[in-house]
Amino acid sequence: MSRLAELLPALLIAAPILLATVPIALGLRFDRTGWSVAAITTTALFAATAYLAAAVYETGRVVHVLGGWGEPQGIGIELVADEFSVLIALLVTVTAAAVLAYTRTGGPRGNTFYTGYLLLVGGLLGLSMTGDVFNMFVFLEIVGLATYAMIASGDGPESAVAALKYLILGTLGASMYLIGVGFLFMATGALNMEVLGEVIPQIADNGGSDLTLLRAAFAFIFVGFALKVAQWPLHSWQPDAYQHAPDGVTPVIAALVSTVSAYALGRIMYNVFGPEFLTATPYLTEIVVTVGAVSVLAGSTLAVIQRDVKRMFAYSSVSQFGLIVVAYGLVTQTAFVGAVIHLIGHGVIKAGLFIGAGVVAVGYGARTVDEYAGLASNRPFAAGSIALLLIALIGIPPSAGFIGKWYIAVGAVEAELWPIAIVIFLSTMLTLAYSARLLEKMYFTPATGVDSPHPAGVATDGGRAGAVSIGMLGILIATAIVAIGLGFTGGAFFEWLEPFTSEVFN
Repeated sequence: MSRLAELLPALLIAAPILLATVPIALGLRFDRTGWSVAAITTTALFAATAYLAAAVYETGRVVHVLGGWGEPQGIGIELVADEFSVLIALLVTVTAAAVLAYTRTGGPRGNTFYTGYLLLVGGLLGLSMTGDVFNMFVFLEIVGLATYAMIASGDGPESAVAALKYLILGTLGASMYLIGVGFLFMATGALNMEVLGEVIPQIADNGGSDLTLLRAAFAFIFVGFALKVAQWPLHSWQPDAYQHAPDGVTPVIAALVSTVSAYALGRIMYNVFGPEFLTATPYLTEIVVTVGAVSVLAGSTLAVIQRDVKRMFAYSSVSQFGLIVVAYGLVTQTAFVGAVIHLIGHGVIKAGLFIGAGVVAVGYGARTVDEYAGLASNRPFAAGSIALLLIALIGIPPSAGFIGKWYIAVGAVEAELWPIAIVIFLSTMLTLAYSARLLEKMYFTPATGVDSPHPAGVATDGGRAGAVSIGMLGILIATAIVAIGLGFTGGAFFEWLEPFTSEVFN
């Protein structure tokens, strides 16, 4: 393994955090240089992540111990790039670079926004590759602070109120997680995930007060992440945040923030506590599956009754992340791979749908379902891309939505939890219901002066009114194509994750 590959995990995290200061520094003399800095940085990050992924594929996981200290004690800071983490890192860097094609014209365009943007990317990459449970909290806070600021950057008091709600609830979730980490440290004396993964089975076998501490630790950590991942009834921050954030911000937070938090939950459940602890603890898997299943149905039902398009997609995310939590609770290899596929697929789909909502809002002035009337005849490429993304969201084959749901359903059958397959079916029907409303408006309802605003929308977040650039439309079309193409990659995901899942489940 090359020395560069060993250093890349640290460089990928440090570079965007350090370069986040550049837009502000240049802004003292030049206007609107932030986009260029962010574009160069995120493109370089994607190239570096692709190189790191190739190194992981060839030689196995890459571990970087900061300062070369702490391994024996289990409290040193490690960064780990393995088959699971590099997939999420690739999603982060690709999405971060791609969304800039929208913000170039659609906004926000201030230098301070791109400082927050790069800080968010650095935090997400740190969250993806940390091998230490305490530093996971540190990166959760970096991600949270950047997200609060980006949501509040929208015009109007609604954005500030949504950011404040997210700040309060997000801080509560992070605090719950930190209390869980404290219990973990009391029980094991370690913070390193690999060391914890070795110590916890021994404590589980011996029982005693330390086992009680471990169970309390899992409870606090799970509740903290349930809030971060917006599981019902802890989801109330997400619809407001997604609806009132600037159109250029929503694709990033919808595709990445909860997605990486859901990844972190999976990492904690399987690398730290392990499948044996999960299945041996009374009622643990049943509670996890129930929380996820209720979120699946509640999120889908609430999405059906929404009129605002962004709010509808936000409730859809509550449902889709519930499905991932269900998959984690099934504790089978097939369901776990299905969860990973659904994480990646949902990130791509939601990035595309919120980019599409932004394109339609800027170029057509539409934000509610009724205002999408006649969109297909006036904006055929935007409508066609949104239609493909909705098809993928429903889970119609071949698409990313189908392949993830399929593996999760098969995992439910393997775990002999047949009701979960019924939950997935009901969720698909509800997703079809609210997606069909939008498709019907776009393709089968004529535009009228009441239903559709017709004139170009007003960009309220720093972009130009009515300006839909080739880059904005191009990234929307590309995202739709990728969402469909991912439906053919189920076998590739299984092969890629095989070293990771073999170590965890065998």
